Amino acid sequence: MIMNKTLTKIALRYRAIYLDINRDEINMKSEATVPVLAFVKRLKENGFCVSEELLHALNAVSTNTLAEITGSINDVMGVKLNWASLVKGWNVPTGETLVDRIITCISNYFGGEKAGFKGTTLPCGHFIPNDTFPLERYNGCPFCGTQFETADFVYTGQGSKLKELRLFTDKDMQNVFASLLNSATPLDATQKNSLELLLNEYALPEDINISIKETAMLVIKQLVAHGKDEDASRLMKTPTDVLRYLWFEKTGYVQIIEPKTLVANARRLYSHIWGPLDKGADAAENMKQKLMLKYDRKACLRTAKWLNAIPMSAIQAAENMNPKRGMWVRITRALRLGEYSRKKGMEHLAEILDVFYKQEYSTWQGNLDKARLENDADKTLALLKERPGLFARCLFATMLRFGSDKVLAAFNEISDKLPSRLLLSLGNAAEFYFNQGEVRIARPITGVVRRLEPNKLLVLYDKYARQKMVHDVMEIYKSSMERRFSAQKTESNTIYIDPSLYNIPVSIGDRSTTIQDTSCALTGTRFPVEGNAVRLFLQWGEGLHAQHLDMDLSCRIAYPDGKTEICFYGNLTGTGAKHSGDIRTIPEMVGTAEYIELSLPELEKAGAKYVTFTCNAYSCGALSPNLVVGWMDSANPMKISETKGVAYDPSCVQHMVRISENNLSKGLVFGILDVAKREIIWLEMAFTSQTIHDADNASVEALLRRLEEKLSVGELLEMKAKGQNLKIIDIADEADEAYTYEWALNPADVTNLLNM
Repeated sequence: MIMNKTLTKIALRYRAIYLDINRDEINMKSEATVPVLAFVKRLKENGFCVSEELLHALNAVSTNTLAEITGSINDVMGVKLNWASLVKGWNVPTGETLVDRIITCISNYFGGEKAGFKGTTLPCGHFIPNDTFPLERYNGCPFCGTQFETADFVYTGQGSKLKELRLFTDKDMQNVFASLLNSATPLDATQKNSLELLLNEYALPEDINISIKETAMLVIKQLVAHGKDEDASRLMKTPTDVLRYLWFEKTGYVQIIEPKTLVANARRLYSHIWGPLDKGADAAENMKQKLMLKYDRKACLRTAKWLNAIPMSAIQAAENMNPKRGMWVRITRALRLGEYSRKKGMEHLAEILDVFYKQEYSTWQGNLDKARLENDADKTLALLKERPGLFARCLFATMLRFGSDKVLAAFNEISDKLPSRLLLSLGNAAEFYFNQGEVRIARPITGVVRRLEPNKLLVLYDKYARQKMVHDVMEIYKSSMERRFSAQKTESNTIYIDPSLYNIPVSIGDRSTTIQDTSCALTGTRFPVEGNAVRLFLQWGEGLHAQHLDMDLSCRIAYPDGKTEICFYGNLTGTGAKHSGDIRTIPEMVGTAEYIELSLPELEKAGAKYVTFTCNAYSCGALSPNLVVGWMDSANPMKISETKGVAYDPSCVQHMVRISENNLSKGLVFGILDVAKREIIWLEMAFTSQTIHDADNASVEALLRRLEEKLSVGELLEMKAKGQNLKIIDIADEADEAYTYEWALNPADVTNLLNM
């Protein structure tokens, strides 16, 4: 049996090991062989154990394959990388102060030893005066953050809780493939990456039904690469679909991000708080050059055929193109569509371009805006009912403008035509929207989190009227969801709902943009803390040459009275928090690491409310691709090396994520520790500053509250049980339908509950 590295990597994301075997042929009475026992021991060192079925299945696997799987898991867990920190035994503070830095800076300015100062000159060229930094405690330069010494080991087997791995066969992998293609919600970064990899392994199913446009782009890219332009054309329903693919092909983003936005984002990412290092203007100019459009004849003809085959009238197509008119003008010229429209058989393309350039069409949005300005409720609602999705997106504002009873009566007429994910979004957002004092946030893909002011029309309604609006919206969405579930045929009579699913929000509107290589937890998942310490870790620079590349790990401790305290490179020791030292220059190819250790007893004693985990890029540019960040927890004590500062143990890792290649953010909030509840909430919120100081604390709190108020997976399953008259029982093995935590590890399966 030959190991498939791609499928092994994907299976691990679902807490499984892929084996190319027939599940029915597994001998469940076989005894584990010596190589299998050795393999299981290696897994335990990384924090994993195996299910009974997988244990017996491994007996049919060759020793070489077991070794290859072990190597693949080691690569994912990063055990071969450099996990040394700047400070040796950093759990004991070095006592360095700002005065030490000032003295060192002055002595280097005047020439160090040449000027008569006594001290040590380090390999990086910096002079460290005596009686400042205790050099015997450092693996590098304490002044510039250059690491000299690396480590070739990590700790293993200290974890108190093992994560069980299941068996994945080819059938299971194809089920994952189908669930990703059929997902009723947009895929997050992990799912996109898995789908892209699986598209290279499996052929597309014939009965494929792709409802999400962004998913369709990944499929179209694969079809085009294999010369199947006509098959790709069948997935193009509107000109916007064509534009989305062209822009995805150009930028790598499945969302249509306009050029001016990408240019502005490049300027932000490469700006620097110290003027001489600011490269914002150059980065903006480079992005403009990168976005210059140039296509060969083959691409021009392919696009012309796609547009010519669009199943819309010329007026409908032109109206569809209007919102991105500026981009269409540029693309039309670059693709020479005018020239191709004059060829025989391209009459529909010619008609579309003629109507588009002459602007011989009226837009639905223009008619809607006019009706709103004239306060014509009947016309406004009639137009909105023509487009249920847009009606849902502006429902709350329309209720405030024209009155909730009339608007909700019209909305109820079309609610069953809406995708389930939109209905859930309304239910999740209603209470926030109609609360005057609530902070709302918008999270564009570029990482610029926007705080939204409450709708000004809220002041026209009293508290009870606003509460009634929330109640009415919830009733519509719940009744519609129950009708949808009841319409689904099922032969089941009982259902099991894992209690942990009540702590996992349904992922609607909070797509993760990081890649999770060891699990696929939904944003908002809560992880209980077992021990008295939580250890944050940051590892970056794998595969890169030695260079200045400064990534920072930080945390903010919040107290009930509004006071906050920060543990970061400028303050290595805080209340219940210790930092391992600021590394700014990475060693050759193996990367480097930073840690923060949080002591829960100390935080509880100080009355801390919660701790926010962040990482950010101090260097110009976004967070480094393949940067890994997460946290460790164990009921057992976790070691810290007194000689290298290594504090990483893969068996203690509770959750970790990897920054994707297409990341556009400079900073990331990746978790919050609720001190009183002793649990960590996995969330993801990008921000754009070089340091933690500019991370918007109010926005973090708003996101946390929104996640807490969201419908949970367990509550959604209760709706299913009510709609289908299923009895909820407490034993999974006795239920006709069992929904366990392992089932929820595949977010695509969770969101398929909405595929109604």
